[in-house]
Amino acid sequence: MKEKRFEDINMGILVKERTSECEITMERICNFFKCPVSDVEKMYLQKSLDSEVLLKWCKLLEYDFFRIYSAHLILYSPPSSSSSSIKVNRTKLPQFKKNIYTQEIINFILELIVNEEKTKAEIIEEYKIPRTTLYKWMTKYSESVKRYNHSDHNSSL
Repeated sequence: MKEKRFEDINMGILVKERTSECEITMERICNFFKCPVSDVEKMYLQKSLDSEVLLKWCKLLEYDFFRIYSAHLILYSPPSSSSSSIKVNRTKLPQFKKNIYTQEIINFILELIVNEEKTKAEIIEEYKIPRTTLYKWMTKYSESVKRYNHSDHNSSL
């Protein structure tokens, strides 16, 4: 089910899938990581990977796996509030806006509506997306999502 795409992340499976898509040989992977086949196979079985290891996979497979975690944070983390129990002082760390929705996240949300997996009210409540934002997306992107779903459906026939 598409709904779990960003919720229950299994990085080992995703890395293995991308490796298959890129048709990268096991020999090349082992040379890149300087490890035996058994270590690569263990990585494929892990739900999460060390950030340094994941960064190497990103480079080898030319895919930003960290964005999957960012999408999870955008969709499933609670909105910031002034009554937060975390005291935030100035930080030297980079600051990011929570409400930067990628096109993939927008499509994911709209697909849930188009495929009748969730109602608009459920989307607003569960993902904390402002009502006006959701309706703007529906106006701006719904046709492209419908076309994508229609062509995806036809290609599987």
